[in-house]
Amino acid sequence: MSFRSLPPGVPPSEGEAGSGATAPAHPAGGPAPAATPTPGTPTPGTPVPAGEPAPAVQVRRLRLVGASGMVPRARDFARRALEDWGWLPAVTGEQRAAAEDVLLVVSELVTNACLHGGGPDELRLRAAGKVLRLEVSDSGAGTPEPRTPHRASRPGGHGMFIVQRLCLDWGVQREADAAGKTVWAELSAPL
Repeated sequence: MSFRSLPPGVPPSEGEAGSGATAPAHPAGGPAPAATPTPGTPTPGTPVPAGEPAPAVQVRRLRLVGASGMVPRARDFARRALEDWGWLPAVTGEQRAAAEDVLLVVSELVTNACLHGGGPDELRLRAAGKVLRLEVSDSGAGTPEPRTPHRASRPGGHGMFIVQRLCLDWGVQREADAAGKTVWAELSAPL
């Protein structure tokens, strides 16, 4: 539940590798197709036997530039990825809650980019082991932060407070050679 702002050009997680599978947003209507999973990669949250290499990173991307209905499109895309990775359908209440947290954080990050970042450019989901990283890039210059003090009765301003409460960690990475940023959040895989 912390915030980290990374300087331009510093990658959020060193050493990550994965497929660059991308699903375009379809502004003409209909949901974007789910990206193809990386072959041979284990489902996030699956224990790795001792002596075996760590699981490969699975990455899904959804372009959102110019798309309509960005928030529901992003949630549907994330839901399909969670289904492909075995998070859904959930067997236990704890697994269901973890998946719902992911979908809520996706909604909050995309909504925040719509309202304050000039619209989201791309949603990225990165699953590795027991951590799921959500990234939403936009061309905005501002830095999101939870309102302080948080007042539950006040309309608006709850998005980053929700992100902060539900996530293991979150932060902002600035683009090195261009305007814009990537807001990222990390959540635990369901047990």
